[in-house]
Amino acid sequence: MKNLKDILYKVAINQVFGVTNIDVNQLVFDSRKIEKNDVFIAQKGFSVDGHLFINKVISLGAIAIICEVFPSDIKEGITYVQVDDANVALAVMASNFYENPSTKFPLVGVTGTNGKTTIASLLYQLFYKAGYKVGLLSTVKVLVDEVEFKATHTTPDSVAINKYLDMMLDAGVEFCFMEVSSHGIHQKRTEGLKFAGGIFTNLSHDHLDYHDTFAEYRNVKKSFFDSLPKSAFALTNIDDKNGNFMLQNTKAKKKTYALKTVGDYKVKILEKQISGTLISVDGTEVWTKLIGVFNIYNLTAIIATADLLGLEKLEILTIVSQLESVSGRFQYVISEEGSTAIIDYAHTPDALKNVLETINDIRTGNEKVITVVGCGGDRDATKRPKMAHIASQLSTQAIFTSDNPRSENPQTILDEMEDGVSPENYRKTLTVLDRRQAIKTACKLSETGDIILIAGKGHENYQEVNGVRSHFDDLEEVTNCFNQLKKN
Repeated sequence: MKNLKDILYKVAINQVFGVTNIDVNQLVFDSRKIEKNDVFIAQKGFSVDGHLFINKVISLGAIAIICEVFPSDIKEGITYVQVDDANVALAVMASNFYENPSTKFPLVGVTGTNGKTTIASLLYQLFYKAGYKVGLLSTVKVLVDEVEFKATHTTPDSVAINKYLDMMLDAGVEFCFMEVSSHGIHQKRTEGLKFAGGIFTNLSHDHLDYHDTFAEYRNVKKSFFDSLPKSAFALTNIDDKNGNFMLQNTKAKKKTYALKTVGDYKVKILEKQISGTLISVDGTEVWTKLIGVFNIYNLTAIIATADLLGLEKLEILTIVSQLESVSGRFQYVISEEGSTAIIDYAHTPDALKNVLETINDIRTGNEKVITVVGCGGDRDATKRPKMAHIASQLSTQAIFTSDNPRSENPQTILDEMEDGVSPENYRKTLTVLDRRQAIKTACKLSETGDIILIAGKGHENYQEVNGVRSHFDDLEEVTNCFNQLKKN
């Protein structure tokens, strides 16, 4: 049990009805999970307003209510606290509830459109190989030292974040790396956390189903850097046109990284192969298993971050050569016939373009590039024709298929994708509604040396249709296809 008065420390309060010097059980924002003596935080969500459930949670045992608007029927014996923003209040209260674990070891946040998972995950790998106990909060998984938990969001809710950080503290974790999404920033899930550093990767078209405009999306990302303390570092990709913008109002120490322009940290690409990349870091040659220019940007951010957190240069570069690619990020499998299948999470126009340009860059002859790609339902529809245009333009053959259609008609999504195909590329495209069949089709069309890109889902192991998630793993599917072709 924790005292409500202590949990409310630093929360901007407008009014209080009742007493705050009471012991409470847990902080809860989901009315279905209320238990006796819990505090209920009534958030105005994207689709549901928690204020509608205040009477319900009181009947279930809630002892205190945090809300933006007092209900009309105030009940005796219940404490009501009015705040301007319940999301901010929840985040600050969650930090206080777990005694502010983010202040007790360096927490580094990674934000941007692409590269967040790779950078956070590879930083975990690097510091783990350097002998530290490390924490990770990512899209793919949550790691408390070596104990793994399933991830449900890119940026978990405020209570979950602080609960994991508290577990990390108990486990002796010395560094934690965390993906910070635009949704998480906008919904104030990272309020109340103390970051030792922030990393900006890049910014391109994404999440315009949630953010009204690209400018709003960009400004939300920037607000993360605006909030960093003086003691932190703000590391930005200076090659990205929004790189400098992110640093305009930050109080943190400004640092830059680049491949093309002058930066505090710069890496040069010397050689590209399907098995990896030879790079030069301050005159020292290093072989990395990572592939593609976009991944070398990620690697440069990793090298810079490790340096800013105090690791020795030689140790950093030695471990960089050992780092393995992240699940669903340019993972590849080679068939016995010599075809290569690459599985990548690329689900934005920019990410898809980066991956296909990388594949075309490392091709050695007349190999075909066969791309299997779809677009998610109930998400930003404006990127659908752009994705299709890129796939058909940069591939020998593009196969459009389903990718988590959710509540939308899959055929409607594919029709919208096809609108982006230029007339000269129509003959290079196929539409196969069933994703499993689309992958099989790509395998059957491939010959020795050809490269198949299966884009959009990456690490995901499910397909979501009409609210039902069924097991589906792109890597499993293409491996099964290759094995079946071998038997035949």
